[in-house]
Amino acid sequence: MDLSIAGILALDGLTNGAVYALLALATVLVFAVTRVIFIPQGEFVAFGALTLALFQTGKVPGTVWFLLALAFAAAVGELFTGWRQRIPPKRMVLQLVRTLAWPVIASAVAVWAAPRGFPLVVQALLTLALVTPFGTLIYRLAYESLADASVLVLLIVSVGVHFALVGLGLFFFGAEGFRNPAFWDQRFSAGALTLSGQTVIIFVASLALIVLLYLFFERTLTGKALRATAVNRAGARLMGISSSAAGRTAFTMAALIGALSGLLIGPTTTIFYDSGFLIGLKGFVAAVFAGLASYPLALVGALGVGLLESFGSFWASAFKEVIVFGSILPVLLWRSLADPHVEEH
Repeated sequence: MDLSIAGILALDGLTNGAVYALLALATVLVFAVTRVIFIPQGEFVAFGALTLALFQTGKVPGTVWFLLALAFAAAVGELFTGWRQRIPPKRMVLQLVRTLAWPVIASAVAVWAAPRGFPLVVQALLTLALVTPFGTLIYRLAYESLADASVLVLLIVSVGVHFALVGLGLFFFGAEGFRNPAFWDQRFSAGALTLSGQTVIIFVASLALIVLLYLFFERTLTGKALRATAVNRAGARLMGISSSAAGRTAFTMAALIGALSGLLIGPTTTIFYDSGFLIGLKGFVAAVFAGLASYPLALVGALGVGLLESFGSFWASAFKEVIVFGSILPVLLWRSLADPHVEEH
């Protein structure tokens, strides 16, 4: 291996690592706020990429019907809860409107816009509008009633949600893979390295989102409330912070990050209905490097995973996944020896 090959591999690894960093940050965020190890994070990636791909073909994506089904299921659940708790009708109607308004409006716009061939950027924004609400709806339907359950129970629920989303992804998108067009076709050359416009967009978008997340947690009241919930859920409740609202916000942000990651990675590889699992799992490995607690360490771990995958594919392409996922074992061993074991109550 010479320096030119090493540079190409490093650039490829850092590009993938930038996407894994977003997924790792989303995984850390969800776990810190809700104690949920959110295995289906990668499904948001696949849903985002495939939704945009179907917009490109002029078809109405199955995401529309799935979003409506989840929204109406959440509305039925709210009706049942309101009837059982004797919530006043006026308040109940307002809750139903808040639940259904965005999914119905976004779905209607998507059905209208799909055959009209709008520019790629418009279709990408519409994809984000469709996939982002999945976060809060999935949390409300699968996790909210189990918010105080043990981490093991929440992990089992995550496994079930993952298999459900993969099966529904096959139903709504089919088994065919799609590769989206690049948002910027420009290419830049520097010696043996060739930097595509899409790679520049991945780096810029990832950096911008990381900065926005930092500002959100440091400068906004909602961000500080999420940080408080992550530090001490009981204390946050005593201070008037709703753990349910914090969980919904965290899952919504995770869905947005996952959908954006799908838009970024879609032009670089072919995405299938089940591709999100491996992509999300690599983000999870990076999050484990950070102990599911530190955002900066998650970023560093994600870049390390990307580089390990890139160089591993060069030296032993048949075992690149084994190399990436095997790297988690010494990290877990070190953390097991270094951190005290605290029994969860």
